[in-house]
Amino acid sequence: MNETTLKRTVLIIACLSSFIVPFIGSSVNIALPTIGKEFKIDAVTLGWVPSSYLLASAMFLLPFGRVSDIFGRKKIFLVGTIIYTIGSLFSALSLSAPMLIACRVIQGIGSAMTFGTSMAILTSVYPLAERGWAIGITTATVYSGLSLGPFLGGFFTQHLGWRSLFYFNVPFGLVVIALVFWQLKGEWAEAKGERVDLPGSFLYALTLLLVMVGLSLLPAGSGIGLIGAGAIGVISFFLLEARTKSPILNVQVFKHNPVFAFSNLAAFIHYSSTFAVTFLMSLYLQYIKGLSAQGAGVILISQPLMMAAFSPLAGRLSDRIEPRVIASLGMACTCLAIYLLSFVVEKTGLPYIVFALLLLGFGFALFSSPNTNAVMSSVEKRYYGIASGTIGTMRLIGQMFSMGMAMMIFSILIGKVSITPGLFPLFLKSVKIALIINGTLCFMGIFLSLARGKVQRQT
Repeated sequence: MNETTLKRTVLIIACLSSFIVPFIGSSVNIALPTIGKEFKIDAVTLGWVPSSYLLASAMFLLPFGRVSDIFGRKKIFLVGTIIYTIGSLFSALSLSAPMLIACRVIQGIGSAMTFGTSMAILTSVYPLAERGWAIGITTATVYSGLSLGPFLGGFFTQHLGWRSLFYFNVPFGLVVIALVFWQLKGEWAEAKGERVDLPGSFLYALTLLLVMVGLSLLPAGSGIGLIGAGAIGVISFFLLEARTKSPILNVQVFKHNPVFAFSNLAAFIHYSSTFAVTFLMSLYLQYIKGLSAQGAGVILISQPLMMAAFSPLAGRLSDRIEPRVIASLGMACTCLAIYLLSFVVEKTGLPYIVFALLLLGFGFALFSSPNTNAVMSSVEKRYYGIASGTIGTMRLIGQMFSMGMAMMIFSILIGKVSITPGLFPLFLKSVKIALIINGTLCFMGIFLSLARGKVQRQT
C-alpha cells in the first residue's frame, strides 16, 4: 500500500469511528424518556444510561492508550471496535435497565480502545505539514455526529423505537472492522517491549470512579467524601507514576513539556466550561421559551454546525500558525459566547440566542483542532498513544465535571424535584449562575492557553 492510500484509509477509519461515538451519545439523550417509560425506572437510574458509558470510557482511555503504544495501535483499535459493536448490538437487545447499563459500560470500554488509538494512528501516518488538516477533518466528523444525533435520534426513536439507535451502530462498526482487516496495513508500536503499568492503571481507574461518582452525588456529604478520596488518589497516582519505569502516564512529559501539560489542562477547562451549556440551553428553550424538543434542536444545531464547518480550517491554520494563538482566540470567543448566554431572561429573543450559539461553535472550532494538534505534535512517536488517550481523558473528565457543576447548582437552588412553572424563576437563576461560573472558568483558560509556549514539533 502506497503512502497516499494508507493516509486516505486511516482518515476514513478515523472519521467513521469519530462520527458514530458522539452520534450515539447525543441521540441516546433524546431517547431517554422513552427508555425510562419502557423499563419503568426513576430519573437517577435513567441518568446512568449515558453516565455509565462516559465513566467507562474515561476509566479505560488512558490505560489503553499506553497498551496500544506497547502492543500495537491497530490491534487495540480493532479489538476496541469489535467490543464497541458487540456492546451496541446487546444494548439494542437489552431486556432490562441493568442489562442496558452493563452494555453501555461495554460500549464505553470499546470506545476507550478506539478513541485512545485512532488519533495516535492518524498522527503516525500524517506528516507535520498535513497533520492539523487531518485532525481538523476528523474533528469535523465528531461535530457532524453531534449535529445529526438529536435529529436522527428523534426520528428513529419515534418511528422505529429507541433500540434502532443501537442497531444503527452495528453496520458502522462492521465497515470499520472490514477496512482495518483488509485495507489497513502495517502496525505502530513505538514502545514495544516495555511493561504495562497494572498498579497505575488500577489506581487511575479507581480515582476517576471516585471523583465522577462523587460529582454525581454533590452537594451531599458522601459526594464530598468521595471527591476527597479521589483527590488523594490523584496525588498517589502521580507519585506512583513518577517512580514507575514504564508508567501509563509519563509524568516527565508533564514536568518537562509545558506545551503538552498546558494544552491538556486547557482542554479540560474548555470542556468543563462548555459541555453543560447545551444541556442548560435545551432546558431553557423548552421550559422558558415553550419550544418542543424538535424546535429546541433546530436552535441548538447552530453550535455543532459551526464546529463542523470551521474545524478543518482551524486545523489547517494550526499547521501554519502557532497553535496556541488560534486555540487561545477560540477560547476567547467561547468565553464571550457563554457570557452572552448568561444574560438570557424570559423575554430574550431567539436571534440573540442563535447568535451566541454560533459564536460558541466558532470558538469551539478554533480551539479544538489546533489544541489537539499542539498536544500530538509536542511528543515523540512512542508517546502518541499516551497523548491521544490523555487529551481524550481530559475531554471526558471535563464533560463530567461540567455536568456535575450544573446539577450541583440545581440541587442547591431548586432541589431534586421536577421543574414546574412555579420554579421557573429559580431555574433561570440557576442557569445564570452556572453560565457565569462557566464563563469565568473559560476566561481563566485563555491565559492558561497562552502560557503553553511555542510547540517544539516532534517528528
